[in-house]
Amino acid sequence: MAIKQLTVFVENRQGAVASITETLSAHNINIRALSIAETQDFGVLRLIVNDEEAAEKILKDDGYIIKITEVVGVKIGDAPGKLSSALKVLDESKINMEYLYAFMARTEKHAYVVIRVEDNDSAENALRSAGFKIVTDADIEKL
Repeated sequence: MAIKQLTVFVENRQGAVASITETLSAHNINIRALSIAETQDFGVLRLIVNDEEAAEKILKDDGYIIKITEVVGVKIGDAPGKLSSALKVLDESKINMEYLYAFMARTEKHAYVVIRVEDNDSAENALRSAGFKIVTDADIEKL
């Protein structure tokens, strides 16, 4: 089951990301994972939140351009080589990874990563078959 990621296009200026995080916080939206990439004029902020529908509405109402993308969340062991093992599964299954980033939360024994691929179902099936746990919306609520 793919999870929903919000992609927010942000002007590359001081305080822009802080404004978004403050807005989400004011509406009790909890950020579970995030990544930002920038160019000279704008940034691309990717978020996994506890309530993507509310976050999307709030940010759109504030004038932001938002895109919802389905991504794969995977739980991996928090030890050297575990991420490499998960990525090898995708590679051996001929699944191209576009990007990845980590969740903000981790446990003593596990880490969580967000992986963007073209075919979420194939990626999830390959990872499950190799023994990895796929992160669900219910898991995100618990983080």
